[in-house]
Amino acid sequence: MKILSFKLNGEVKFGPKVKKEEAVWDVLAIQEELNILPSFPTQIIDGIALGFDFVEQIRKLVEAANQSEHVAQFKHSFSDIEWLSPIPRTPKNIICIGKNYNEHAKEMGAEAAPQDLVVFTKSPTSIAADEQVLSIHEGKTSSLDYEGELAVVIGKKGKDIPKNLAFDYIFGYTIANDITARDLQERHKQYFLGKSLDGTCPLGPYIVSKDEITDPQNLTVVTKVNGAVRQNGTTADMMFPIEELVSILSTYVTLEPGDVILTGTPAGVGKGMNPPTFLKAGDEVKVSIQGIGTLSNRFE
Repeated sequence: MKILSFKLNGEVKFGPKVKKEEAVWDVLAIQEELNILPSFPTQIIDGIALGFDFVEQIRKLVEAANQSEHVAQFKHSFSDIEWLSPIPRTPKNIICIGKNYNEHAKEMGAEAAPQDLVVFTKSPTSIAADEQVLSIHEGKTSSLDYEGELAVVIGKKGKDIPKNLAFDYIFGYTIANDITARDLQERHKQYFLGKSLDGTCPLGPYIVSKDEITDPQNLTVVTKVNGAVRQNGTTADMMFPIEELVSILSTYVTLEPGDVILTGTPAGVGKGMNPPTFLKAGDEVKVSIQGIGTLSNRFE
């Protein structure tokens, strides 16, 4: 199931994409009007914490809407909504993995692949949505860069999670663009400021529930800038696969429903080009991941 968050008439809502239509089901309206379920979460993070039961609840609501006399009133065209990040705000900082693809580590100047996780975070205020116009942050940075990534959405609280149980704690997957101010990253000798400018973590367009992604370790990740392919990788090339990331991170940090883990980016970032080529006003970046969709943002 592809679930998105959106705003309609000033109200924040969520729902699944309508199959074969560019529209979303308004599950909150369905529940309010038809009163199908004894209870239903009004916030997406509360739903994610229910795990697959949340997906089943949504399916029951959609089925009831389809059988009602006023199906159309429960659907909204994508052209009528304001897209939001599928998780408008995470419970804690976004957790990010650096240099998790060998070729990317090389283009960033590493002499050898990291032997342990490179972990940093981005502020929740950096979260942005699909189709949102983002700031180029003129005056703060002159080297804004893109990093297309698969993002993992945690669905169950966990600590010291065994690797073989890691997928039990995952709700689904989305797309992230880990936009980075390279000059700030270098100047401050750590990642947080260079990674946390407002709007530098667009997520979306959907969270895809894990039952729809048969093998998250075999997905293509393609990033285009103004239509030109810059990154073309596969999650099969991760040095630390997803189950290891979840297990290792949970050794040190309690993972919670709604937490987002960025799993690293393939080679092809702007800094790695010769000469380095950074984003400028008017550029459009599209990150596509097989089975999820395309995350699009323009910069001004």
